[in-house]
Amino acid sequence: MKPELIADYKCEVGENPLWHPTEKRVYWVDIPRGRIYYYDPARKEHGLHFEGGAVGGFTIQADDSLLLFMDKGAVAVLRGGKLTRIIESIPGEEHHRFNDVIADPQGRVFGGTIAMTLDKPGRLYRIDRDKKVTKLLDGIGISNGFGFTLDHKRMYYTDSKAGKIYIFDYDEKTGNIGNQQVFVQAPHGKGLPDGMTVDSQGFVWSARWDDWALYRYSPMGIEEQRIEFPAMQVSSAIFGGEDLTDIYVTTAGGQDKLKHGPGAGALFRINVGIKGMPEFHSRIGM
Repeated sequence: MKPELIADYKCEVGENPLWHPTEKRVYWVDIPRGRIYYYDPARKEHGLHFEGGAVGGFTIQADDSLLLFMDKGAVAVLRGGKLTRIIESIPGEEHHRFNDVIADPQGRVFGGTIAMTLDKPGRLYRIDRDKKVTKLLDGIGISNGFGFTLDHKRMYYTDSKAGKIYIFDYDEKTGNIGNQQVFVQAPHGKGLPDGMTVDSQGFVWSARWDDWALYRYSPMGIEEQRIEFPAMQVSSAIFGGEDLTDIYVTTAGGQDKLKHGPGAGALFRINVGIKGMPEFHSRIGM
């Protein structure tokens, strides 16, 4: 499979692609530049949607607005070009920012943080619909990709610095997680697992930072497929399109293409012929 280049904004850290099922667009961010871009496949057009502070991830709210997760633990709603903060900050996150988030089946959001200088550990939080913030894990190296098993009984969570994708027991009713186990350990020297998504067969697609590739794993954690990209820092992936058989993939390193590859910082698309699972809507503050 050869990835198709869709848009190249030379993103420094292109991340968090997310398909908007109502607008039929894919959105993605360039984290340090605080920019959100969009691509409309029907019109074959793309552009800048928002520019502001650093955005480490976002979800789509049940009213179709975007919920942005920013620095210092701030959370804000982006609607009609207007940004409204609903959580100003999280104590202890003054020198951190969010890095990847996911809405769960009940509209809560799980989100991890990383230190701005990467020299301090991050944390994993759950934000409930009433905006209550609960710390679930501490001592995280680089918080990254999430996903849920098809039966909603287990949750995936990635710590890139540890080189691991974990799997937890997950209680949909309460949002509690437990029984942490290693689902995938990246081999030494083969890059770091980054953003991820789950397909309709229950297989995990994991972007591999510093390894020029997107990996597909069976529900048992066995590597089943590897797709190469012309970018060293493959950062995240999401299913999109009318039938959810397209995977949109973000990359990073666009500020130095000589080092990171000719496709560094671009958005790519691959039709894999396998349907993905629609992402859940968040309902924070609704």
